[in-house]
Amino acid sequence: MGMTITEKNMARHAGLDVVKPGHIIECHLDAVLMNDITFPPARKEFLKIGKPVFDRHKIYLVPDHFTPNKDIQSATQAKVMRDFVREHGITNYFEVGRMGIEHVILPEKGLIGPGEMMIGADSHTCTYGAVNAFSTGVGSTDAGVAMAEGKTWFKVPETIKVELIGKPNKWVTGKDVILDLIGKIGVDGARYMALEFAGEGVQHMTMADRLTICNMAIEAGGKCGVFPYDEITEAYIKGRVNRPVEPINPDADAVYAQTITIDLSKLQPVVAFPHLPSNTHYINEIDKDIKIDQVIIGSCTNGRYEDLVAAAEIFKGRK
Repeated sequence: MGMTITEKNMARHAGLDVVKPGHIIECHLDAVLMNDITFPPARKEFLKIGKPVFDRHKIYLVPDHFTPNKDIQSATQAKVMRDFVREHGITNYFEVGRMGIEHVILPEKGLIGPGEMMIGADSHTCTYGAVNAFSTGVGSTDAGVAMAEGKTWFKVPETIKVELIGKPNKWVTGKDVILDLIGKIGVDGARYMALEFAGEGVQHMTMADRLTICNMAIEAGGKCGVFPYDEITEAYIKGRVNRPVEPINPDADAVYAQTITIDLSKLQPVVAFPHLPSNTHYINEIDKDIKIDQVIIGSCTNGRYEDLVAAAEIFKGRK
């Protein structure tokens, strides 16, 4: 019986030939990520262990939530991280002058690559499945222990296969794909499950689309989101990931908990209404007199300038 992308990744990092959903395993990690909010409590747990960091090059620290600091408390949080960086010689530290959103920095800098595994004390760490990695969010306690041990435990999740077919129409992006999926299955429809994207429609998903889709896997309760390794992945990591990588694609006889098909050719731009991302509506179903109070450009979901232009075009003439 074959394995999914996530199962094969977990088996590799656990040193096992085969894993199945429900197995409890211990995996060696390629990296651990934290930000200015989650690092201080993780550091407390790390200090209890009394060991040095497992690898000063594989701990990624990005103070991106309150940097530049908005007050004394946030400045203190950042200083805790900065002092730790100096004490332990952490090399992948991104503060003012070389910083940005953590989930954008890591793939752009090639710090996570195909077939690798990392955890992060931030729920949107699932972003990096876009580059064919296994990545998931954990609590600060797990991250603190992993800083010392370089490993952590998992329950192997079941996998939902999301089959993308057809070619998307103008203005349809990865954001619409993931919102449509969440609208179909709900905010807990993939609870502690992997979302594996597949099908001929994947070729129409740019890396920005894939990063956005995987970033929001957690909004459906997903343990992770992941894309297969293909020409788009290869082109993206070229010049970024300067180390040998071992991409992972699913076995032909992999077993999935369920398969959901999304026809990109029939998909319309999707808008999520308050107060849940599952409260979705297609753009052509929305009241034409709806008032827009604010447009936000750029976020951890990899907002693009062309998306802003698209939104402006769609809503042109509306109040």
